[in-house]
Amino acid sequence: MKNISFQIVKLNLKKTSVRRKWEDFLKSLGISDFSEQEVEKIDETIGIYKSSKLLGTGSIAGNVLKYIGVCNEDTVPGSSFNTIVSELINKLAQKGIFHVFVFTKRKYEKSFQYIGFNELAYSKKGAILESGAANIETYLSHVPRVTNQVHKTVAAIVMNANPFTKGHRYLVERAARENDLVYVFVVNNDVSLFSTSERFKLVTRGVADLKNVIVVDGGSYMVSYLTFPSYFLPDKEDKIKYQTTIDARIFRNKIASELNIKKRYIGTEPFSKTTGIYNKVLKDELPPRVTVVEAARQKDDTGSVITATKVRKMIAANNVKAICNFVPQTTYKFIEDNFAELHARIERGININGN
Repeated sequence: MKNISFQIVKLNLKKTSVRRKWEDFLKSLGISDFSEQEVEKIDETIGIYKSSKLLGTGSIAGNVLKYIGVCNEDTVPGSSFNTIVSELINKLAQKGIFHVFVFTKRKYEKSFQYIGFNELAYSKKGAILESGAANIETYLSHVPRVTNQVHKTVAAIVMNANPFTKGHRYLVERAARENDLVYVFVVNNDVSLFSTSERFKLVTRGVADLKNVIVVDGGSYMVSYLTFPSYFLPDKEDKIKYQTTIDARIFRNKIASELNIKKRYIGTEPFSKTTGIYNKVLKDELPPRVTVVEAARQKDDTGSVITATKVRKMIAANNVKAICNFVPQTTYKFIEDNFAELHARIERGININGN
């Protein structure tokens, strides 16, 4: 058999000509979303060439592999795919990253499984897989338990808490009254006004008096649909349903089953269409193993629905005093003490919309 000579090249997507050829190649493979929301997260992109012909490409975004695509001209089937993925994993290893995720179409799932990736969840639209010694079992082994947990009524709440409000507190209080144990999972991503560590601190302080509540960092498994890669799906509605379905199935099949979680509490969503879809997906996907309890959103003294979005907008408007109607004293104190920095982040352009 004739030897194949591959050349691996780092692609500079900031160069218009390189970006155009890269996009054209992926479009020929059915990948068409090159929005800034997807592309700007890329840390590095490589291409694999035979002579001057591009045979495959792949990108790294944090610890996620994305925009993986290979043409069908390998003399040895799968060799370009294996080379691309191995090269990307090696690059991550050089950065000290050994836990890797990929979000992909179902038809490519087995290709990743053949080279050591394990499936976390899938839907009709796509799948999420992971590779590395530190996996979901490792994550779950570090989540605190209580004695005889298997015989307890256990509930969960997943929140961004950007920041932690009286509405969040109301939902946690209700769950704490109705169950023996409540896990509050704080979504781990730093794309918000309040960082992950700040949000975790605010939630922990805000529920410190509730002795049957355990606050847990969501790690890599409470995936925020706001940052969920879905570049391989062309339709926005498909993307939202894919993201939320995968998220719900990871929670149902991997997390709830291990921690004996039988209920998940959510708040009604009168404002965000995306969150409304997410709530519907949770109600479709989680039962009967996990009952979804939907609580009406808490209102302030004037009858206005309490939202974290309103709090962020008050910070942007320098309206500090009004914030106390929307947040617990612990959150208010943090905002008051760190107001200058929070306002500076907004002035630097951090997004304050969304959840």
